[in-house]
Amino acid sequence: MELESRAIEVLERIGIRRGQAVLDFGCGYGIYTIPVAKIVGEQGRVYALDKDKEALDELMQKAGSAGLENIERMETSGKVEIELTDESVDVVLLFDVFHSFYFPQAGDRRRLLGEIRRIMKPSAFLSISVWPNLIEPETENEIKNADFRLEKEVPETLTTDDNKALETRTVLIFRKARHVPTIVVLNNQSRRRQYEQDSANHGSKF
Repeated sequence: MELESRAIEVLERIGIRRGQAVLDFGCGYGIYTIPVAKIVGEQGRVYALDKDKEALDELMQKAGSAGLENIERMETSGKVEIELTDESVDVVLLFDVFHSFYFPQAGDRRRLLGEIRRIMKPSAFLSISVWPNLIEPETENEIKNADFRLEKEVPETLTTDDNKALETRTVLIFRKARHVPTIVVLNNQSRRRQYEQDSANHGSKF
C-alpha cells in the first residue's frame, strides 16, 4: 500500500484528476493503472492497453478485488493502432515503453505518436517516464517532429516494473504543439476586385 500511495501522489502531481479519461499504454500488470483508476473515480475512465494477455488478466482481477469498474481492458496484437476515437482522452501515459527496446523501428514510433496525438483532446497531455539516463536523442527528436512540445521535465520517485521498489526516473510532460492558422480577411473592395478578376478569367454565369 505504501508503494501505491506513492504512485497516487506522483500521478496527482503530474496532473491526473478526477473525471479524466486516461490511456495507460503498455500498462502491463497495472502498476499505474490501478492508482490512476482510484484517482479519476467513477466519473473517469482508464484504458488499459497491452499485448500481454496474462498481464491484463491479472490486472482485471486486481481491479475486481479493489471494486474498480472504471478500467477498460484493451488487448492489442502489437499493431501500432489505438482503438479510441479522435480527441477522446485527457492523458496518455507512456511509462517505460517509448524507446527502441519495445519499438526498434522508427516508423512504428512515428505511427504511435501520430495515434496518440489523434486521440488526445486539445487540452490533453502526454506523460513519458524514462530511465535515469536521458531519453534517447532520436526518440526525443521524433516526439518534437510529431508536433509535441515539452512542457516540463520532472525527476520523480516511481515504482519499478515488479512493483517492489522505488527508484528515481525522469517524467516528461508534453502537450500538443499549437499552430496559429493564417487567416486572410478581404474587405468589400478586395472581394469585388477578386470577383471581377475571376469573372474575367472564367466568364460569369450571370
